[in-house]
Amino acid sequence: MTAISRFIEGLPKAELHLHIEGTLEPEQMFVLAERNRIALPYGSVEELRGAYDFENLQGFLDLYYQGMRVLLEEQDFYDLAWAYLERVAKQGVVHAEIFFDPQAHTTRGVAFSTVIDGLHRALRDGQARLGITAKLIMCFLRHLDQDDAMRTLDEALDHKDRIVAVGLDSSELGHPPSKFRNVFARARNAGFLAVAHAGEEGPAAYVWEALDELGVARIDHGNRSLDDEALVRRLAKAKTPLTVCPLSNLKLAVVTDMTRHPLKDMIEKGLVVTVNSDDPAYFGGYINENYQAVQAALDLTRAQLAAIARNSFEAAFLGAAEKQALIARLDDYVGRGGAA
Repeated sequence: MTAISRFIEGLPKAELHLHIEGTLEPEQMFVLAERNRIALPYGSVEELRGAYDFENLQGFLDLYYQGMRVLLEEQDFYDLAWAYLERVAKQGVVHAEIFFDPQAHTTRGVAFSTVIDGLHRALRDGQARLGITAKLIMCFLRHLDQDDAMRTLDEALDHKDRIVAVGLDSSELGHPPSKFRNVFARARNAGFLAVAHAGEEGPAAYVWEALDELGVARIDHGNRSLDDEALVRRLAKAKTPLTVCPLSNLKLAVVTDMTRHPLKDMIEKGLVVTVNSDDPAYFGGYINENYQAVQAALDLTRAQLAAIARNSFEAAFLGAAEKQALIARLDDYVGRGGAA
C-alpha cells in the first residue's frame, strides 16, 4: 500500500450520500433470501454478482429494487445497516448520514415501523460498539407521485425523533424536483431538513429547482451544476455542499473516464465537495475506494483530501460542538502526518 493510500485509509471522514439498500452485497442477499424463503433468479453468488452490470441509472434501479425483496423483517434491516457500519468503521468513517427508501418497502407490504426500527437499532449499536454516529434521511421515490410521498411523510411524522431530513432519489430524468415542492414544504414545516438528488443525469435546471422549490441544504451529486456558471457562483457563495459519488458516476456513465471526473474542477471553482459511495455494493467500492479512485485519477494532494474530509464534517447535520470535535480529530490526524 502506498503512503497516500495509507493516509486515505486512516483519514477521519463522514459519509453523507449512502443508500443503505445499496449496501446489499450478493452474499448477504443470498443469506436473507434463504432466511425469508425467497427464491432468487440466480444460481450462485457469482452469478448474482455478474448481474451487477448495467449501463445506466435505470438499469441499476431495476436490479436495485429487485434485490430489496429479501428485506422483510426488522432483523433484516438491522443486519443490512450493521454490515455497512462494521465495514466503514475500518475505513475511517466516524459519522454517517444514511438514506433509506421506505416506499420501496411499504409497497411490498413491509411496515414503515419495521424498516425504521431495524435501521435505528443498528445505528444505536454502531455508536455504542463502533464509535460511529449516524442519522437517517428518508428519501421519496421521484418516479412515484407526490400523493404517495405525502402518505409516506404522514407515516414518518410518528418517527420524527429518528429522522433528520427528507431526500429525493430514484429516476431523475423526467421527474424534476418541483414535482415534490408541496411535500418538501410540509416536511420542512414539520422540522425536517432537506436534501435532493439533482444534476446527476438531469440538467443544471434541476439543481436550481432543488434549491428554490425544495429548500435543500445539500445537493446530492450535482455534477451538471458545472454546465451553468451562474449556478456555480451561487453554490460557491452559499457554500452549498455537493455529495459527490465518483465510482457511481463512472459505473452509471455519468463520466466515462475517472480522469475526466469534474471533482477537481469543482474544488478549483470553490465548491464545497464531499466524496461518498452512493450504492457501494453495486458500484464497486465503499468510501475509501472512492477516495482512492479520484486521488489516483486526479492526482489529489493530501491537503485536498483532508479538505474534502473537512467538508464532510462541516456539511453534516450536526451541532457546532459536534462538528468541531470531529474537525479537531481530523486536524490532529493530519498534523501527525496521517498516523492513526
